Amino acid sequence: MLSIDRSIVDAIVAHARRDHPDEACGVVAGPIGSDIPARHIPMENSARSMTFYEFDSMEQLRVWREMDDRDEEPVVIYHSHTATEAYPSRTDVSFAGEPGAHYLLVSTREPDTEEIRSFRIVDGVVTEEPVRIVDPAVDPHAVQSYMFGQSPATVDYECSGR
Repeated sequence: MLSIDRSIVDAIVAHARRDHPDEACGVVAGPIGSDIPARHIPMENSARSMTFYEFDSMEQLRVWREMDDRDEEPVVIYHSHTATEAYPSRTDVSFAGEPGAHYLLVSTREPDTEEIRSFRIVDGVVTEEPVRIVDPAVDPHAVQSYMFGQSPATVDYECSGR
């Protein structure tokens, strides 16, 4: 399962919408071995294509060196599909070179909806995984369920002075 901060997802979707109709691409780095996506790094699609993405080789070298210097690794590798569903193409699968990464796809084919899916791609095998979007501004333990008005069947909430 991919657990990812809402602000990072929002930034990825904004990047995908901004680069549309070309595919957008980038990385979310996190501490080595943590599987925690922490730092969003939008990158340039050097292919400038509506159907294909490719990291600029010099930018990729710089980003990977920077991650190495910061003891980070690519936790999420993302890109957008502009006219199709958020599912890895044969080309996406053939270029998936980070077996430990989550491959997040965003479809921008519909302007008013977000289609976000995550996959593991190892040795050419694609496995979809759930995405859990976390909002750190909301304490997940702060909300509790309550049942109101269980008995009697009708509850009078009117405050009268009687």
